[in-house]
Amino acid sequence: MPRNLTSDEHLDYIASLLDDIFQIPGTKIRFGLDALIGWIPGIGDAMAGTASFLIVFASWRRGARSVTLIRMIANVLLETVVGAIPVAGDIFHVVWKANRRNYRLLMREREQPGYHTGRDWMFLVVILVIAIAAVGIPIGILIWILRLHPVVVT
Repeated sequence: MPRNLTSDEHLDYIASLLDDIFQIPGTKIRFGLDALIGWIPGIGDAMAGTASFLIVFASWRRGARSVTLIRMIANVLLETVVGAIPVAGDIFHVVWKANRRNYRLLMREREQPGYHTGRDWMFLVVILVIAIAAVGIPIGILIWILRLHPVVVT
């Protein structure tokens, strides 16, 4: 008989392993393999992001609501994208803890289905607005600069 590797205990262990299994001595600062894997140049953050989808996949298999799944995916994508920024991204990994957040979302979904749905949508809207601004503002500045100083081809 196959073991259930997506039990609550296993998913909690995965979240702990990825986000908070280690502690910096003398502090309350905890981090996991997610932050350590991120140090591998080029592929570290992608590998950590892929591992983070284990909890999202288990949530989908358990029938979590769409808004909860989308929020979980947003948590992982946010940590993966910001985590790719040298140094600041590593600090973000230690602070954000997408896997621990997603595990808590899964437990909330199981215990109180539909609870905080409005807050979940608000979180997603804020993330979307920030993403659009992060792309749109630099493009707008570039267009503005090019209009002030047209490029002349001779």
